[in-house]
Amino acid sequence: MNPTKILKQWDAMLRVAGSLSGGWVTASLFIAKLKRPQKNALAAALEEYGRLVKTIFVLRYIEDETMRKRVGTQLNKTEAIHALRRFLAIANEGQIHCSAYEDQVNQIACLNLVSNAIITWNTVYLQAVLEQLRAEGHEVLDADVARLSPVRSRHINPYGKYTFDVARAQPGGRLRPLRGP
Repeated sequence: MNPTKILKQWDAMLRVAGSLSGGWVTASLFIAKLKRPQKNALAAALEEYGRLVKTIFVLRYIEDETMRKRVGTQLNKTEAIHALRRFLAIANEGQIHCSAYEDQVNQIACLNLVSNAIITWNTVYLQAVLEQLRAEGHEVLDADVARLSPVRSRHINPYGKYTFDVARAQPGGRLRPLRGP
């Protein structure tokens, strides 16, 4: 690591930060300037600064067990969402084969929509189950609820045909009856 590069370019780095936060320059334009084949002093200083920030993070991560658990928990949540999307994207083994950018965006947006609908559905029913357990006098600990995740797919049929008959929906917008254990 070379802190001299950072110190020499500190004023320029602050100007860039101010320009980005003030909206005077877009992040994409700034990144495009940094990607030029010939590196300038500012790009080199930003790389060094990035290394410094990463080093500090890694040292804190190694030192702090609570932080490691938090990071692990977040990684598990993210991986669960990826697993749900892989489960849903059965065609082409989850790979996007569209050549047109607009078609790629459309395919990803559809996958996000279906994923979000499943997560919302699961959240609504998890809440209903928790309310029922509490109403029946069962102790539901907040620590246990914090470990629940609506990112589940075992009850989803990704190959089936789905119809949504609004006329047959539960009266008054109520949920369908919950299944027993």
